[in-house]
Formats: sequence, C-alpha cells, structure tokens
Amino acid sequence: MNTDIHRLLDEAFQGIDMTPDAQDLKEEVRANLVARVDELESAGVAPAEAARQAIAELGDVRALLEETSDASPRALANDYAALQQRHRVRPQPAFVARIVAWSAVAVAAIALGILGAVGVLAIPVGAQIGIFGLASTALALIVGDSLSQETTTNHPMPQNRAASYALATFLGAYGLGFAGLVIAGALPVWGVVFAALGVIASIVLFAFLGATQTNRHKAWTREALRNEPPNRFEREPETAARFGVYTAVIWLVTFAVIAVLVFTVGWWWAPVAFVAGFALMMLVLARMLFTPGSVDKKS
Repeated sequence: MNTDIHRLLDEAFQGIDMTPDAQDLKEEVRANLVARVDELESAGVAPAEAARQAIAELGDVRALLEETSDASPRALANDYAALQQRHRVRPQPAFVARIVAWSAVAVAAIALGILGAVGVLAIPVGAQIGIFGLASTALALIVGDSLSQETTTNHPMPQNRAASYALATFLGAYGLGFAGLVIAGALPVWGVVFAALGVIASIVLFAFLGATQTNRHKAWTREALRNEPPNRFEREPETAARFGVYTAVIWLVTFAVIAVLVFTVGWWWAPVAFVAGFALMMLVLARMLFTPGSVDKKS
C-alpha cells in the first residue's frame, strides 16, 4: 500500500479546522486519491511520484472545502443519496418473507370476499365477514411489522405504538369491508353503521397517533435535514394534542349523525355526513398547521 498519499493528504489539510464537513471531505478525497494513485502505478509511475502527482492534481483543498459549503441543491441531493447509501439498512430476510406471506393472504382474501359479495362464489355472509376480517388482519400485520423495523432513515417504532397503527389499519380496512358488503347487497343497510364505526375509529386513531408521533429520524438524517423548518406540530406539542382532541370530537359527532340518518331518512345519506366530517377535519388541520402559533406571536 502506498503510504505517501496519506502523509501528503495530512499535510494538505494542515491548518484547516476539521469540522464534520471538512472530515467528510478529507475521507472522500482520500478515497479518490487512492484510486488515482492505483491508476498511475498501473501505468508504470513510481509510487512516490504517483502520490505527488495525485496530490498536485487535487489542487487547493481550501477551495474544495468552500465549494462543499456552497453546494448547489443538486449537489446536496447527491450528498444525501451518498449518505443514504453509506447508512443503508437492508431488510431482514425473515421480515421480507413475512410481508410476502401476509400480502398474499390479503390479496387472496380480498379477492374471495369480493367474489362472494357479488355472487360469483356461493359464500355465506358470515364467511364473507370472516374473510374480510382475515384480509384486514393481514393488512394490519403488514403495517405494524413494517413500522417496527429499522430502516435506513428511521429507528424502529416501539412495539406498542406500531401495534396501535396496526389496530387503526385493521379498523379502517374492516370498516371498508363492511361498506363493500352493504353496497353489494350482501348485508342489510344497517350494516353501514358498523362500516362507519370502523372507518371513523380508524381515522380518530390515525389522527391521534400522527399528532403525537415523535421524531424517529436517525442522527445522520436529522443532521442532513437540519436546515428544513419543522412543522407546527413538531414545534408545539400542545397544538398536536389539541388537534387530536378536535379530531376525536368531530368523528364522534359524525358517527352519531350517520347513525341517525341511517335509521331515519336512509343509509344513502350516510356518505354525506362522512364527507362533511372529513372536510371539517381537513379545515381544522389546515388552520392548525398554517396559521401563526404561539411561538410566532411571541416573536
């Protein structure tokens, strides 16, 4: 191994404040210089001369450091991609096998449920409900297991919180399954109450989990994205908690309205109440995210 290149590189960086950016640049330059020295030696250049020539081709490292500090957005994107590659976490084979198995179960169960609901297959209603329950369970397991895995950019989510996301997924998927059976005529119109209950409970739980979600980004990701401004929920946890309470109230009222409409004027009015509840939640979300908060007012 040509040791001259490392000595000459240390001399080139003498007098430079070794910040994290400078250290990263030095290691990147070192890798490039080693590759260049190998090329020169392969061409017949003596090792010592190859090291001096590679350093000479490098130029002023201070200029390189200034270019790195003033990098363009495209260069920053390339740097971020390089960091992703450096910190890449490969999925565990057992996790991949589980996801494939549960995906196959979900697809097969959904297909059977749809064929039974439209009358293509003679499947009893109770069995259809069980089939959609199986599909919902498979989808919930996919979500919960995925969130509890370490990724390139995120730490694994705690088991209890991942299970809460899985439960929200199960409720939403099962509610949609009940709605599909009602639309297909396999269940009477009062079944829409169970559909609305599952979907609304899912939305409330997802909203609560999202509003109270802490930062799972790894240190290198937070450092790479440190110049991006946080959203209001991250700056003001009390605002996120307030949004969770508002969401729960909105959907509880929406569910009550849906139940009243189903048993009075007819189930076809239920989607109107659902759309109104969803629109109100979006308006509340927009107001809480994009209006000046307490921090801004103090300033």
